[in-house]
Amino acid sequence: MDPEMPRRAKGPRLYLDRSRRTWAIRDGASYVRTGCAEADTERAHKFLAEYIANKYAPKRSPSPLVADMLLAYARDKLPGMKSRSAKYNISNLEKWWGDKSLVDVTAANCRAYAAARTQAAARSDLGKLQAAINHWHAEYGPLALIPKVVLPPRNAARERWLTRSEAARLLWAARHTEHLKRIILIGLYTGSRYGVIRQLEWSWLDLDGRTMRRRAHRAVETANKRTPTIRIPRRLLGFLRRWRRTAPIGVPFVVHYDGRPLRRDPHTAWDTACRRAGITGASLHTLRHTRATWMMQKGADPWQTAGFLGMTVRVLEATYGHHSPKWQRDVADI
Repeated sequence: MDPEMPRRAKGPRLYLDRSRRTWAIRDGASYVRTGCAEADTERAHKFLAEYIANKYAPKRSPSPLVADMLLAYARDKLPGMKSRSAKYNISNLEKWWGDKSLVDVTAANCRAYAAARTQAAARSDLGKLQAAINHWHAEYGPLALIPKVVLPPRNAARERWLTRSEAARLLWAARHTEHLKRIILIGLYTGSRYGVIRQLEWSWLDLDGRTMRRRAHRAVETANKRTPTIRIPRRLLGFLRRWRRTAPIGVPFVVHYDGRPLRRDPHTAWDTACRRAGITGASLHTLRHTRATWMMQKGADPWQTAGFLGMTVRVLEATYGHHSPKWQRDVADI
């Protein structure tokens, strides 16, 4: 019997030093400090991408390992990407595909990978695998063959939104969980994505002028996730002013956990509140759907609504148009 093949070493990855509350990079036996604070995850991921780029020099090959293609893609593409999702995609793929070669990228293996993840997550990951293969072929190939990565089908568009009664019950259920209560209120009144709410700082708000930025100064806006400045809704303004008066000294974030920044989604707190409120089928993103739906139900102007939510009028009307009282009003009874 052939001896067992040695496990492929894990690639460079971020590690949170809890004693210092700073990010570091673990790379085998090496331990590299980034100088990035716990809350500064964006810069830590950029540091990791630059570290990989400086360390790894891909060699041309017509039949490379999948790990080599992923590392080359990370080196060449990730430093210029604003979104963190691509970094997570590469990390997820490396764990499963890292010890496989190009010939192992088959429909059967794609389906096996997808079976262990949610449909949306698998589709996102495998899309990056195809991008990494195409990038290698263009920059380090040509490849002997270019496999077609089989993607799971797209999820049906989620239309779950909260009625005002459900929203009230959810807020009541979360009344003793301060950080979740703030997430719910900001989400319902601004329609902001959770990623924006989690990072929202007091410096982004002008409470006197009633404006709220959704990203830091000089931060680059991505094409698919717009973050326009908005007018703070009147009902939210009172909460923000009260939270500002009682904010802990030195804590820049509007939403925090006992003064510490939120590092992960509050799934447990959210699920508990939904269960207590008798709500099913809702996620944090449901708050954004709810805001959009309520605005359309009130007959709000589509151009202003789309600008407030950070989407195009076309997407707004295609996804939420049927909630408007004006929807097909002039043609339905002809």
